[in-house]
Amino acid sequence: MKSNALIVGLDEVGRGCLSGPVIAAAVILDKSKKIDGLADSKKLIKSKREALDKSIRRDAIAWSIGRAEVLEIDEINILHASLLAMKRAYEGLLIKADYARVDGIYYPEIKVDGECIKGGDNLFEEISAASIIAKVYRDDHMNTLDAFYSGYGFAQHKGYPTAEHNKLLKSKGVSNVHRRSFSPVKRMLNE
Repeated sequence: MKSNALIVGLDEVGRGCLSGPVIAAAVILDKSKKIDGLADSKKLIKSKREALDKSIRRDAIAWSIGRAEVLEIDEINILHASLLAMKRAYEGLLIKADYARVDGIYYPEIKVDGECIKGGDNLFEEISAASIIAKVYRDDHMNTLDAFYSGYGFAQHKGYPTAEHNKLLKSKGVSNVHRRSFSPVKRMLNE
């Protein structure tokens, strides 16, 4: 690979959630603008993630967000929805990459050569950057859903299957933003 090749990092967040969309990001970093502190978004505290999100959006050559909605997740399953979100993120880039590095073991349907790297968000800065902006975007989206679906605690648990989320789901019932194909939600609908 040429030293000046544009490498895009792709990652998704929200795969294991019971509610909300799955979000992916694509990021092409500018090698001349070093961003210190890039790491897997799950290993960063919220304030650090948000500061890095601003730096990435400001200094990257290009970045894009892709989403797959709850209805799509229920229709095509979470794996295919995650790959669809990554494809949408890649296709949203204003500059096309020469090569892609994708976190995980499945490659989305994108028209660029690349590789899958399990745990890539710990190994490659462009994937770390993608994980960070996807996480910040999704957390913000879940905060917005919290305002529309009061009492579900989306701002706290972000849709993940915490004990509190399961308790609220049982007491309030299934909302329009819950993934009906996921076991705990499906069980509730069948009761």
